[in-house]
Amino acid sequence: MSEMHLSINAARALHLAAQGLLQPRRRKAVKADVLDTIRRMGMLQIDTINVVARSPYLVLWSRLGDYRPAWLDELLAEGQLFEYWAHEACFLPIEDYGLYRHRMLDPAAMGWKYSATWMRERAGEVAALLAHIRGHGPVRSSDFERTDGKSGGWWEWKPEKRSLEVLFTAGALMIARRHNFQRVYDLAERVLPGWDDARMPPLPEVRRTFALRAVRALGLARAAWIPDYHRTRRPHVDLEALVDAGLLLRARVEDWREPVYIHPDHAEEARLAAEGLLAPTLTTILSPFDPVVWDRRRALELFGFDYRLECYTPAPKRRYGYFTLPVLRRGALVGRIDAKAHRRTGTFEVKAALFEPGVRASEALVREVAAALLRCARWHGCEQVHVGRAEPEALGGRLAQALAQALDMRAGPARPVAA
Repeated sequence: MSEMHLSINAARALHLAAQGLLQPRRRKAVKADVLDTIRRMGMLQIDTINVVARSPYLVLWSRLGDYRPAWLDELLAEGQLFEYWAHEACFLPIEDYGLYRHRMLDPAAMGWKYSATWMRERAGEVAALLAHIRGHGPVRSSDFERTDGKSGGWWEWKPEKRSLEVLFTAGALMIARRHNFQRVYDLAERVLPGWDDARMPPLPEVRRTFALRAVRALGLARAAWIPDYHRTRRPHVDLEALVDAGLLLRARVEDWREPVYIHPDHAEEARLAAEGLLAPTLTTILSPFDPVVWDRRRALELFGFDYRLECYTPAPKRRYGYFTLPVLRRGALVGRIDAKAHRRTGTFEVKAALFEPGVRASEALVREVAAALLRCARWHGCEQVHVGRAEPEALGGRLAQALAQALDMRAGPARPVAA
């Protein structure tokens, strides 16, 4: 089979199709769709910032539209999902547990996520914590009072929290469920009874599986993109050997020197993309931890989108805002929204709507972005949408006007408010 050649727009379309972001859904989501979506992506990254919906719920909304966030929590409690370190901390399909077991058995290789020194110097306390869980059942970090006088910042976890986390990384504990998004830790043998390490696949097979899964989740991938998806370490898989074995396809993207790789599961979609028949039509709002943008280099190379999350940047040095959400419109990343959901007052505040240089802010674009914002606001239970700063400046008023028109058409309760 000769190498396929793709335009950059075709490459984007193929990527979005693999990620479930090509076109709007045609039917209302059901609970099974949440699990199917996570399987499609391979994982669902966890983050606790909640100026809008917490990231895992927002990633699902971008693909599923209106759905019940409780479904994600239920799938974890039912044992259909488990939590572990994949790209970062992630929800993962339970059938993939064996693929991550190697990491649990070598936790020292996990960097800052595990402290052998802590486990050695606090061995007695760690053993007592495990005995407490064994005898009294699952625990949360909040079940333990802070006694060291520290504030509890990111790097000042109370001792029990640190012990819980290193035991989690080592696989001795698993997350049985979440309560108000707090982790509930229990013994691994109670969360996943019957697991036997004899079922663990050999490490070379795990590496190959991760490489194939990454390519499938991405739709197409440059070699340099693949290790980032599961955060795999060297030695990396020989991709050309996978091509020779028929497990991957090789293709070319215009103006890129290196080849890209495509999973055979996407061969037909790749053909349609190459022929210009895979048309992205979805406009939606993305989480900063969406797989489409979590690899900042890939987002720049594939979409020309230079994205940084500035919540950890001092406020005076921020260019875009605290927690900007990328805007996906018909196959392009056209801007970013700095938003905050004020749940008590029912207001979805768009602090800033910032469009990329060179993006033509047509009436259709403004209308579709406004509709996506309105859907997002309503999903958050917000009755008002407040539009603040915009770049270009004139877009603020146009967005508010488009929101008003969308509300008139739908006769809904939300009311846009221009700054």
